[in-house]
Amino acid sequence: MGGCFSKPKPVELKIEVVLPEKERGKEELLAGGKGSPRAYQGNGTARHFHADERLPAPHPYPSAQDCVEAAVCHVKDLENGQMREVELGWGKVLLVKDNGEFHALGHKCPHYGAPLVKGVLSRGRVRCPWHGACFNISTGDLEDFPGLDSLHKFQVKIEKEKVYVRASKQALQLQRRTKVMAKCISPSAGHSSSTNVLIVGAGAAGLVCAETLRQEGFSDRIVLCTLDRHLPYDRPKLSKSLDAQPEQLALRPKEFFRAYGIEVLTEAQVVTVDVRNKKVVFKDGFKLEYSKLLLAPGSSPKTLSCKGKEVENVFTIRTPEDANRVVRLARGRNAVVVGAGFLGMEVAAYLTEKAHSVSVVELEETPFRRFLGERVGRALMKMFENNRVKFYMQTEVSELRAQEGKLKEVVLKSSKVVRADVCVVGIGAVPATGFLRQSSINLDSRGFIPVNKMMQTNVPGVFAAGDAVTFPLAWRNNRKVNIPHWQMAHAQGRVAAQNMLAQEAEINTVPYLWTAMFGKSLRYAGYGEGFDDVIIQGDLEELKFVAFYTKLFVLHSKTGDMSWLTGKGS
Repeated sequence: MGGCFSKPKPVELKIEVVLPEKERGKEELLAGGKGSPRAYQGNGTARHFHADERLPAPHPYPSAQDCVEAAVCHVKDLENGQMREVELGWGKVLLVKDNGEFHALGHKCPHYGAPLVKGVLSRGRVRCPWHGACFNISTGDLEDFPGLDSLHKFQVKIEKEKVYVRASKQALQLQRRTKVMAKCISPSAGHSSSTNVLIVGAGAAGLVCAETLRQEGFSDRIVLCTLDRHLPYDRPKLSKSLDAQPEQLALRPKEFFRAYGIEVLTEAQVVTVDVRNKKVVFKDGFKLEYSKLLLAPGSSPKTLSCKGKEVENVFTIRTPEDANRVVRLARGRNAVVVGAGFLGMEVAAYLTEKAHSVSVVELEETPFRRFLGERVGRALMKMFENNRVKFYMQTEVSELRAQEGKLKEVVLKSSKVVRADVCVVGIGAVPATGFLRQSSINLDSRGFIPVNKMMQTNVPGVFAAGDAVTFPLAWRNNRKVNIPHWQMAHAQGRVAAQNMLAQEAEINTVPYLWTAMFGKSLRYAGYGEGFDDVIIQGDLEELKFVAFYTKLFVLHSKTGDMSWLTGKGS
């Protein structure tokens, strides 16, 4: 789950703050990779550089003419632990006082532009109030996700008890900073069949892995491959803003990949992984050898198996083209959404202002029941009903009826018949790991890839991250869990990259997701699967509340150890 376009309002679930690990020592990954002729054509011809060459980082203060400096407050105007937005003429700055020292940073979160002054300052870090990204106030560096970029850090000086801030005009306008990265130096001419690092999957985990490697100084070949026709994009936005175009969703422009020598193979399907010979085979027969491998294939949406499943205008939202077509077909017509989870409810919310009617079909009694519980689910359901959404609960689709091959009606097992010109199916997903079944990489009974805290699989040199993995969650007694959150994929991609470089990093972040519907924001921190009770603080009917999901423990009298009272979570 991930971001949204609308600004959140103060409706939230449990909020937690987690401190990222301290930086560890770095160790170079051995070189030996070579180039590829199949890189995404939009990237242009791959460029290669000398080992010590990097893209120049913009100097924060190129000249007096390009900078602005001003007194922004008296030293006593801020107490320790306080933050304030101050104006410098060319833009605003976040001024922070911590342990007696002043720091000046970009005032907006680079992820979606949230005002950081409304965030949380704790232990030298400021956390975004919307989606939880965390920035070091001493450096401006991004230290916890989501997002890719860091904050600019500006000069501060104290003169005659006044606080002065000096900043680059350009930095004030940009409000984001991309970390310095290494460039690729591995020659590709005539040697197209091998790479140092191959990343299967170009979602958040894959992209963050590639960027982290470059940020850590890795200068050999990196290849990202994806089934998509597009460069990496913000997939969670698809169900929240179905009109969004691919260029609006792009996480990085194509010039970024060219500049840092990250090759992207689009519409490239891996069908076989030969771990013994460190080689993958693509559907078109192309073979690519690797030194290190990251598996981040994501998931595949479940589809309906009922009569008429082949009719036109029935969609799972997987691409910008899917989302755009749903909106076109729904305008002024009848839309049916099957599934009342996050994707389905986000789509339903977005279509209410576009479609003539929006109906939701769900097997459970209330939306979000397994994830948020019945009380919260009913409160959210009421909000949807107040916005003209019709619910058909505790039933399933038995048939899709067509007229001239196109969807016209959805028949339910309850015998209800719902008019429908377009149908969106959001009934869950399965890990896209079928191509690994003949390999020696372990898969569990559900098809997920089990990894350890360092995102390593059972095969040396092969890592996995994102929606397709299960990993040990420390504060659930290291139980292997699958958490398909956008933020978690970022964190796992970084840990995988760090361990490709032998840094011995471990996954250590609080799971976090968010959504927004009808101008209301819902934010969820932690892992509450199998909860026993929900404690509500605030006004649930007004949707101004915090919900805590609790699990019962039992204390063993002999050992003193605590374990879950039920089998779940043990």
